[in-house]
Amino acid sequence: VQLVESGGGLVQAGGSLRLSCAASGFTSGYYVIGWFRQAPGKEREGLSCTHSIDGRTYYRDSVKGRVTISSDNAKKTVYLQMNNLRPEDTAVYYCAAGTICGGRGTLPYVDCWGKETLVTVSS
Repeated sequence: VQLVESGGGLVQAGGSLRLSCAASGFTSGYYVIGWFRQAPGKEREGLSCTHSIDGRTYYRDSVKGRVTISSDNAKKTVYLQMNNLRPEDTAVYYCAAGTICGGRGTLPYVDCWGKETLVTVSS
């Protein structure tokens, strides 16, 4: 399994970014993808998670309403649309593949991590 993220960058507060996570190597055609971030000096936190088989989505409470996770199963790509970005959203963002989403946007059992993509939100 391989995950390739893209879409990070510099954005002003209040702006939007869409991160992409392109997945390959899933023999079953079904995947569970979660998005995480790690801000400087903080622990990594799960933001959102989705099951491709039925489109179930889960979100961390602190980002609900500003973040939307979606999947394009034909492209095997999972997106994280982030709106109304704040300076505290500045972090390295990762996608990861696992077996089942946990509550509140977590992915408790990770099989594979993607490379990081940096999001910087300026005030």
